[in-house]
Amino acid sequence: MGSVPYFLIPPLVVLALAVIIALHSFHSIGPSEIGLVTKRVGKKLGQDQLIAMNGEAGYQAELLMPGVNFKLWPLFAVKRYPRVQVPPDHIGLVISQVGQSLPNGAKSAVYKPKFGDFADLALFMSEGGQRGVQRKVLNPGATAPIHPIGFVVVTSEGTFGEVLSDATDEAIGQIDKDSLKVLHITPQGDLDVVGVVTTLEGPPSNDFASRIGGFDDIEALEEALQTAPEGDFASSIIQKVLASKNHLHDNYQDFQAFIANGGRIGLQHDPLSYGAYVLNPLLVKVELVPMLVVLQGEVAVIKAYVGLPTKDTSGEEFKFGSIVSPGHQGIWSEPLRTGKYPLNPRIYGAEIVPTSILTLNWSQANSEAHDLDKRLSPIDAKSKEAFDFSIDLQVQIHVPDTKAPKVISMVGTMANLVNEVLQSAVGNYFRNALQELGATEFIEKRGKVQKDAEAYIDTYLGDYQVETKGVYIQDVVFPKNLVDVLTSREIAAQEKQTYVNQQAAQEARVALEQQRGIAEMQSELARANVSVQIETSNAAAAVAKAEGDAKVTVALGEAEATKITAIGAAEASAEEAKGLAKAKAYEAQKHSIGGEQTALVAVLHEISDGNVKITPDIVVGGEGGILGGIGAMLMRSLESNGRSTNGAAKAPEPELATVSVSDADEEKKPDSGN
Repeated sequence: MGSVPYFLIPPLVVLALAVIIALHSFHSIGPSEIGLVTKRVGKKLGQDQLIAMNGEAGYQAELLMPGVNFKLWPLFAVKRYPRVQVPPDHIGLVISQVGQSLPNGAKSAVYKPKFGDFADLALFMSEGGQRGVQRKVLNPGATAPIHPIGFVVVTSEGTFGEVLSDATDEAIGQIDKDSLKVLHITPQGDLDVVGVVTTLEGPPSNDFASRIGGFDDIEALEEALQTAPEGDFASSIIQKVLASKNHLHDNYQDFQAFIANGGRIGLQHDPLSYGAYVLNPLLVKVELVPMLVVLQGEVAVIKAYVGLPTKDTSGEEFKFGSIVSPGHQGIWSEPLRTGKYPLNPRIYGAEIVPTSILTLNWSQANSEAHDLDKRLSPIDAKSKEAFDFSIDLQVQIHVPDTKAPKVISMVGTMANLVNEVLQSAVGNYFRNALQELGATEFIEKRGKVQKDAEAYIDTYLGDYQVETKGVYIQDVVFPKNLVDVLTSREIAAQEKQTYVNQQAAQEARVALEQQRGIAEMQSELARANVSVQIETSNAAAAVAKAEGDAKVTVALGEAEATKITAIGAAEASAEEAKGLAKAKAYEAQKHSIGGEQTALVAVLHEISDGNVKITPDIVVGGEGGILGGIGAMLMRSLESNGRSTNGAAKAPEPELATVSVSDADEEKKPDSGN
């Protein structure tokens, strides 16, 4: 190639320089980028000035936005930086490296609404923006063209900007990257929580915890409610105390508003409730604590550590601390009832007091509804004979809701009431009572001991405003040697009772069989009863008939007797005449033939008349028969009589018996059975 003519060299150099300047002066900025401009020639910046605001040499306040931008090279240099992008559910912490110095004691820079998201550095500088940590943080998902020299933005994923000062580096070192997230306050499983807030900047507080405006509003409300009923008064004050003032500073998210409205450094009165919050982690700390939840059958006695000065309302007779109106420091006279309360537990102590019947067990098994008796154990005591006893006991108590504040004022907590007051009283009573009784006497008088214990404990707890609803001896563990004796005795008693029961069973069986037999004979018994009734009726009829027949018979008999008497009298007279005649005849005959012969003649006469049967139906004998014998007898009689007549002396004549024919006839008649 030939050489370039001399005269063409200067234009070519100029053209080349122009091309080079052009290539270095045009800058393409991407959509998610910004361009930082540095001026190389100009007035020198002040000693503490990083950004040129008036054309000085150095970092320029104005940034290049996305697109093609022209900055004459080499007068200006341009460096591309990523635009600030805050991840979702995270925040961006802004640290200013430019601006006015912070006042003494200040930890963060004053924020003005004009600053927006700090995208306009010139505005920030002109409006008096301050150097250091900014009170406002960038919201989740925010993107902003923030000056990389004027500000450093720290997110959980990285740092945007150039760190040019030790103060900035120190501030970044204080940041916990895990805290650069949105704060979520949600239930922790079944546990309700609130966020207790502690601020790290602001004027000092005169109270343990800061409440915006103090308690002046409570005092003003008290004066206005002096004429209101006590219940309405207490309720209104409680509602006022519980009312949060977080709306004044957007729940601590607007920290500048917090300071402007009188917020002070330290523990805050008003906690955060459920929600998501964008908070500056270098200015606001949040601790999740359980929310005060008061269930049915409970009240919460409030112990206030902040509020108006203590003013006791319990009266001179109450010597166990101060009972104050709500809003004052001390134990509130009005407890909180069923509900959920966003109270800060760091400044309000809440003692849950069961107002339903509370069952406490002195045993190895504790109550499932509460843990107040977890430290209680069976009572160990000795009998009068030094037998060791272990007693399982159950005590039921009740705390009236209106008296709960005084109960807590006296004992401090329900745990103290159980473990310090009730445990010693119950244990000592049973130990003393058992020492005065023998072992078997205690067993026999267990019911009385229980009743006396209830009366004693009721009186004892009455001094603490607590009611006793029952004392029950659940179980008694006896010493082994005593158990052996009692067991033997009981076995003997049970055997005796078994025999008695067996005897009773047999008697019952006999009675059952008897009843069963009666039941089976019911039909026959019914028939028998009917027969008895019939026979009774028949007997009555027969008696009546017999009585009638008797009366008739008596009458007939009397008539017949009269008749027979008359006939007899007549016959007797006739017979008497006949007899006299016969007697005379016999007397004459006796003188003529003798007495024996006369009797024999009379007999023969009777035989001949047929009145006497002398011949048997069958005759057995010799010749002549009976008649021959009689004839012979008669002849001998006559012969004898003749000899007697002719002899010298005549024997005395036998006396002849007078025989009445009628009488003889009567004797011969067979017995008729009458």
